[in-house]
Amino acid sequence: MASFSVVTSVSSLNAQANINQTNALLNRSINRLSSGMRINQAGDDAAGLAVANTYRVDQSVRSQGIRNANDMLSNLQIKDGAMSNIGLMVDRLATLAAQAASSNTSDDTRASLDAEFADLVAEIDRQASISGLATSEEVSVYMSQSADPADEDDLSGTVTGSIAAVTADVLGLADDDEAISIGTAEDAATAVNTIKDAVGTLGTTTNALGSLQNRLTFAINLATNQNVNFKAAESRVRDANMAEEASNMTKFSILSQSGMAALAQANQQSSTVLSLLR
Repeated sequence: MASFSVVTSVSSLNAQANINQTNALLNRSINRLSSGMRINQAGDDAAGLAVANTYRVDQSVRSQGIRNANDMLSNLQIKDGAMSNIGLMVDRLATLAAQAASSNTSDDTRASLDAEFADLVAEIDRQASISGLATSEEVSVYMSQSADPADEDDLSGTVTGSIAAVTADVLGLADDDEAISIGTAEDAATAVNTIKDAVGTLGTTTNALGSLQNRLTFAINLATNQNVNFKAAESRVRDANMAEEASNMTKFSILSQSGMAALAQANQQSSTVLSLLR
């Protein structure tokens, strides 16, 4: 037999519990829809949040790696422009030496050629100095974490290379900062061979420079593609399914309204007990 009580209304308590639960779910859906994210706090999905944060850190590291590589590329482009100009000056030195080596070149003309030769050699050193080519350089560009972070010798996440110095001394065009002479036909003939060797040395350094530029460009492409993939992976874990959440909000909104109506009915049931006292 059913009992009637005005002290405890079980139906009202049940309605209140259901409303509280529904409102919590409704608030969660609204929060997800307004933020666009499925995980807004650790309680939403603690394991998923840890995974998503790992993806986000990977993106940050690779984004900085891309900036590192672009900065180094800018530096290498400055060096590349200087190398091209130095190559043109070496070509001019070869022309001067070849002209001075000819027996039909007068001593006065040869002296003028020798003076221009010395000036160009000094200019090579000047341009090498302002372009960072006066000393050799070891290049190390951090792009991402290495395959084995515990191994200090593992440089898989770093692009490395070396660029040799391009000075008159290194190219053999000067000795102790003094240009070789083309003041005589014999000296000029010797200088022609020296300049040929200088062209080879310059070509080797240019090749190393170009190879490093290409490697950095490919590394940037890979890091960019990886960042897209990491972002997609993070999105699948962290972002909200807007269609699903819109449907949930509608459902929980209706349940909230119907729950309030049911609570009103439950409260009304208690008042009917008063009719027994009339």
